[in-house]
Amino acid sequence: MTKRRRSTRHGRARGGTLALALAFAAVAGGLTGCGTGDGGAGHGPFQRVLDEQAAALRAGDRSGYLAAVDPRAAAYRSGQERVYRNLRSLPLATWAYQVTDVARHEESATVTARLRYRIAGYDRVTTTDTERLRFVRRDGGWRIAAEAADSDTQLWEQGTMTVVRGAHSLVLGVGRDRSGLRRLARAADRAVPAVARVWPGGWSRRTVLEAPSSVADMARLLGSPASSYEGIAAVTTGEAGGGAAAGGSAPADRIVINPQAYGMLSDEGQQVVLTHETTHVATRHQTTRATPMWLSEGIADWAGYRASKTAPREAAPELARAVAGRRPGG
Repeated sequence: MTKRRRSTRHGRARGGTLALALAFAAVAGGLTGCGTGDGGAGHGPFQRVLDEQAAALRAGDRSGYLAAVDPRAAAYRSGQERVYRNLRSLPLATWAYQVTDVARHEESATVTARLRYRIAGYDRVTTTDTERLRFVRRDGGWRIAAEAADSDTQLWEQGTMTVVRGAHSLVLGVGRDRSGLRRLARAADRAVPAVARVWPGGWSRRTVLEAPSSVADMARLLGSPASSYEGIAAVTTGEAGGGAAAGGSAPADRIVINPQAYGMLSDEGQQVVLTHETTHVATRHQTTRATPMWLSEGIADWAGYRASKTAPREAAPELARAVAGRRPGG
């Protein structure tokens, strides 16, 4: 199973100065368009339930959305009520499912489906994630009773979500106060024109930021252990090439904020981080997996520190030590 969130870039906070860590790299898959109907033998009943729920969400029909949920699954139903409210706060251009596998028993089934969605005005491509849902037969029909293991985790499933719109940014936060999210939006709004001055074309000049409530929740979003993000202030998700090689189906870019490490930075450090990460968003369509890490990270560093008062020796202490220690012929 592939996950969109594994291709990343990192901003690391160290002792009041900023340094940048190397990225994780992996393949992220995706599909575009809206497929409905029976995708295989026995898929039809489950595809219909998901199609009806997706249509209800797009139409703003809360009762129709919850009609897909097992009325006896009280905890799951309560969570889905919150998910519905969260999703309705987003400008969704696309929201659709395609059932790909059904493991069916007599009165229950585990259904694997591709969730495809796009945020209008921000996403240039449709993102595809994997949902695994447990269905039960209820009153002669099939209803969703729970989310099964190995589903991709979404921010809107982690709690009540607050959405703040900036001039160039959309900030989604869970467990974060609105004033803090507004500060994030202002910093993101400064980062976009700063990056546009050094990388003017080939990108939307808009960013989407996700601000989970904890490092553990950040790790669940990114599908890695929480220890992987110790001291890392932000991660940019997406795929090199921006979908050019995959027919425009690469994951949309998200800047995911580590509430602990990002909060430890000074205002200038936070601005450097967001400008660095925004550079990855801007350059994604012009890079491939063959692009050297030193080049992609170097451009992002240069853009991030370009307007900073931080001296080069402070911005890149390891490099400064390496240059200072170099001898002719060494």
